[in-house]
Amino acid sequence: MIIVTGGAGFIGSNIVKGLNDMGRDDILIVDNLTNMVKFKNIQALSAMDYMDKLEFIKKVEQGDFDNKSIDVIFHEGACSDTMEYNGRYMMENNFEYTKKLFHYATARKIQFLYASSASTYGSGKNGFKEEKHCEEALNVYAFSKLFFDNYLRRYLDDLDSQVVGLRYFNVYGPQENHKGRMASMVFQMYNQFKEEGCVKLFDAYGGYGPGEQKRDFVYVRDVVRVNLYFWQHPDKKGIFNCGCGRANTFNTLAKAVLKHFKADDECLKYVPFPDVLKGKYQSFTQADGKSLLSAGYDGGFTDIEEAVEEYCTLLDKTGGYYERA
Repeated sequence: MIIVTGGAGFIGSNIVKGLNDMGRDDILIVDNLTNMVKFKNIQALSAMDYMDKLEFIKKVEQGDFDNKSIDVIFHEGACSDTMEYNGRYMMENNFEYTKKLFHYATARKIQFLYASSASTYGSGKNGFKEEKHCEEALNVYAFSKLFFDNYLRRYLDDLDSQVVGLRYFNVYGPQENHKGRMASMVFQMYNQFKEEGCVKLFDAYGGYGPGEQKRDFVYVRDVVRVNLYFWQHPDKKGIFNCGCGRANTFNTLAKAVLKHFKADDECLKYVPFPDVLKGKYQSFTQADGKSLLSAGYDGGFTDIEEAVEEYCTLLDKTGGYYERA
């Protein structure tokens, strides 16, 4: 059996899709469907069972899974809202829950792959390498992720089973509709153009010109490939960046969306940078890929224009959801 927490979410449902494509459907999806729109992410996928996240962790603690054969836990479940200010909720959801699953998995020698975040690098002023001198948290979401990464580091050298944390950079692609304001810029640009006939980006900020802030945008299907690579190489463990290693401007991203609509650059508009984000915004991110490459990953990353076109075509066809094979 394979367990995917957050399996009805964005990256989690894509991992389920990747497992289905490999012929695996003995999957337990764990999630919270309070946001009921997430059911659309799993209705075209094949899984063995579904369980609410609170019921699941209760059963784990009670030992209800102790006699079940579990190959791997992909722990993608988390609150990913960087504008969430309830620190108690964030730590309970992102740190305590992860800690419980980590100890359970390692005690049973179950492979454990979990979602960390590139937000752990803060402003990025010290670089984007998986080392403490590069790390800082600008919000409580980043803090919750970084706190567990540091918790893991205390155990890492002594672990005799696989634990891998993947620091996701700016992920975009199918099945993110439910994320609202936290959905990728590709999703937001696509829908903004459909509604307003233009795409809006932030004006100059942080030493960057209008729309020239740069991010490491990574296609979700590439993220799945990285996850599956580590699962298939259980000797690898540690914290790894999961990004292309290439920074692209928001202008580049927007122009790729406009190209899909056969629209010209006059449809690109700039708006003042919001005060609420000042001091909390990453104007530049770019994954240092040396650790990922040294771990043997050679699957590459999809060209941004190709990925945006593929994603926009799926948005045209299905609204951004996978169809049942």
